[in-house]
Amino acid sequence: MQNQASIKQRYNDFLLKPAKVPFFYGWVVLVVATVGILASAPGQTMGVSTFTDYLLESIGISRDQLSTAYMFGTIGSSLILTYAGKIYDRYGARWVGMGTSLLLGAVLVLLSQSDRIIRLLAPAASPAYVGVAIAVLILFFFMLRFAGQGVLTMVSRNMLMKWFIARRGLVNGISSVFVALGFSVAPLTFDMLIQGTSWRMAWLWMALAIGVFFTAFVFVFFRDNPEDLGMIPDGEKHGNREHNVTIKPFKQFTLKEARNNLTLWLFALPLAIYALYITGFTFHLVSLFEAAGMGRDQALAVFIPASFISVSFALLGGWISDRIKLVYLLYLMLFAELLTLVCMAHMSPGFYYVGFIIGNGIVSGIYNVLMVVTWPRYYGREHLGKITGFVMSLIVFGSALGPILFSLSYTRLGSYSYGIYSMVLFIVALSAMSYKACNPQDKLEN
Repeated sequence: MQNQASIKQRYNDFLLKPAKVPFFYGWVVLVVATVGILASAPGQTMGVSTFTDYLLESIGISRDQLSTAYMFGTIGSSLILTYAGKIYDRYGARWVGMGTSLLLGAVLVLLSQSDRIIRLLAPAASPAYVGVAIAVLILFFFMLRFAGQGVLTMVSRNMLMKWFIARRGLVNGISSVFVALGFSVAPLTFDMLIQGTSWRMAWLWMALAIGVFFTAFVFVFFRDNPEDLGMIPDGEKHGNREHNVTIKPFKQFTLKEARNNLTLWLFALPLAIYALYITGFTFHLVSLFEAAGMGRDQALAVFIPASFISVSFALLGGWISDRIKLVYLLYLMLFAELLTLVCMAHMSPGFYYVGFIIGNGIVSGIYNVLMVVTWPRYYGREHLGKITGFVMSLIVFGSALGPILFSLSYTRLGSYSYGIYSMVLFIVALSAMSYKACNPQDKLEN
């Protein structure tokens, strides 16, 4: 344990001494953690979806085959995220963050050359071409999803939550405002970069920005535990309860104990369902809107108004989460998910288009609160990496199923609505059980 601690603390004061900053360094962590989450955008589905049609054209495979490769690559990444959480607990945010950003930069370079790599391994006329193409894409998507959606996001969020206790919800809400705005404009930004250069050069520019500049940024500014620097988290001196809500845990849960707690599943599964449907929706964005008789511009424009709603609910939800029980936010998220899915299944101009924007904006905002605040409040900070790694594995696994579920529903059954309504049934079942999602720390107060 002493050796692990020394590794986490190595070079903590090199170039920048957090203890010498004239204000609480947690506010710096708020900024850099937000930048870290935004840097994961190329590995998020909204980042990949902008390149989907270019990959289909350049590689020459079907939409189902590309969705299958994306699914298996994402599932593969989900299977090792719990282990990545253990590595995070051992080595801390800075070292794991640097390794992850280097990996993300490398895989973006590989993706920019993916069609050439595939044809180098198997000529286009070869009977094995499609199989080789799918295998290569599975590997690249595995690396991309593991580094981007998985580890970099987890590291950045966990680091922020370790620096705050009493104002954990508020700072997460502030961070979520910029994350929601950044992610909402990412598809348009990536599309502009593609139009200004090419899909290949767009990925190469991203690789340079993340692999070189962001890696250096992580080294200078990322810090894991405030205790490693002779500091304490904001709110550490507060009592365990504020506003009649347990904000500081009485017990540090292990991963095994957390997994045996029903509450973890009742919070994690709605988050995974959101990841599933938003990934499927984003991956097949243009096709879904074309099937509804709507154009590419209307499809891309859906993110902007939804982002304003998301920002509002993320900020309000973050602030109020420090004052109310999180189960009330879970109720709101489940209701908004039902609204979103029903409107998506009947997508058309007018009521359903607006209903989808409102519902998805609410879900996105509340997701950003529950995904971050729940785990340290309910299960403590000591094993936060392992627990959030496990939760991220469920979320990433769910996101893996989205594109293929939507694709098969459309190509085999003729409509996206069949796949969408299968998720509606699941959300209804979770809603019926959600009243049991109580903070396990409340039972330990005495």
